[in-house]
Amino acid sequence: MSEARTKGLTRRALLSRAVAAGALAVTGVGFVAAPDAAWAVQVTAISEHQMATLLQMARDIYPHDRIGDRYYAIAVKGYDTPESAAMVAEGIAALDAAAQAAGHADYVSMGWEADRVAILRDMQDGAFFQTVRGGLVTGLYNQKEVWPIFGYEGESFSQGGYIDRGFDDIDWL
Repeated sequence: MSEARTKGLTRRALLSRAVAAGALAVTGVGFVAAPDAAWAVQVTAISEHQMATLLQMARDIYPHDRIGDRYYAIAVKGYDTPESAAMVAEGIAALDAAAQAAGHADYVSMGWEADRVAILRDMQDGAFFQTVRGGLVTGLYNQKEVWPIFGYEGESFSQGGYIDRGFDDIDWL
């Protein structure tokens, strides 16, 4: 039984405290919730800590301040499978061990992005890092909801191509 349940703390109270703290809330029972928005991701094959670490890792690999955590959660949700569980567990253990060697409790608790990125640089040639980085390219940037953030209007074929849609409207040439 969790500490929160034994002291009578409700899930709602736990989430509200996490919002005040400004960090991802690992709510137990297979959920990771956002402090700043109404979303949560359920995990089945990996732990809540592993999902929270994957989210932080994704943000550190492709940092976009204008993209919410829920889009990163969608991008890394594909690693919550029995087939990926061992690779994720091993990779997260390595991240946490490197963070502990630097004097932190784990990777997620490292406050400075530069410190986390230094750990990722040391791991960048490994299979875990390359798998996650490669999956993020499509998992994050193929989400139609993030395209407007980058000014991308989507594919043009279905709309008649780019020629009549602003391709030649530059006036500085």
